[in-house]
Amino acid sequence: MEKKLNFKLVEPNQSLADLVYCFSSLQNISQQQNAVIIPNGKVDLIFSKTNDQTLIVALLGLETKPKYTTPEISNFFSVSFHPFAIEYIFKESIADILNSGKILQNDFWGFNPDDLNDFDCFCEKITQKILNLLPEKTDERKHRLFQLIFESNGEIPIKELSEKIFWSPRQINRYFNQQFGLSLKAYCKILRFQASLDHIKNGELYPQLNFTDQSHFIKEIKQLSGVSPKELHKNENDRFLQFLVYNQK
Repeated sequence: MEKKLNFKLVEPNQSLADLVYCFSSLQNISQQQNAVIIPNGKVDLIFSKTNDQTLIVALLGLETKPKYTTPEISNFFSVSFHPFAIEYIFKESIADILNSGKILQNDFWGFNPDDLNDFDCFCEKITQKILNLLPEKTDERKHRLFQLIFESNGEIPIKELSEKIFWSPRQINRYFNQQFGLSLKAYCKILRFQASLDHIKNGELYPQLNFTDQSHFIKEIKQLSGVSPKELHKNENDRFLQFLVYNQK
């Protein structure tokens, strides 16, 4: 009997809300034919294990285009970080893994294969680990930068951002390119796309946000999802995994 796709999502406690978007569990993903992962503006830390019980830990960079899941991985737990968190939790740039990822050591953060047997326990353990890694201070300009672009769904002009955080447009773009591997404009496009998904899911197949026109809207949706808004709304065989999040948040 074919196993059913099983998705769970847990939101972080308030102390991590600025750093972590969610914890998630996805089981039996290999049963989902042509499953597609579309850009969501988050950085994922993935924990899975092989048939011989070897733990695999991978850090995935930001995505700017859709990608298909690999049948080799059927079950995994993950942490989705807001980009702001990366330099404080991982203490490195992820510019070199844009649209890709890298395998980390298989005992990363002290995790072992048995930690993937219970999702609730996994969430508790990794929450504590992240809390232990938090620095005493973070850059308030960067914190405010992400607050503003999230609140506006990526539609705030860079000039306004610059005036509000006292950082020049050049400094903002240098930060994004050096830390994440893409420009502020490219990242904001992802946020606007994500905000549009809720409208598309509800059958609103015309621009609700600040797109130039219908043609621009269709072009941008297709660029980031691989299909037209109409096809995305149909979501045949539930293959666009991002809609699982909307069902649980």
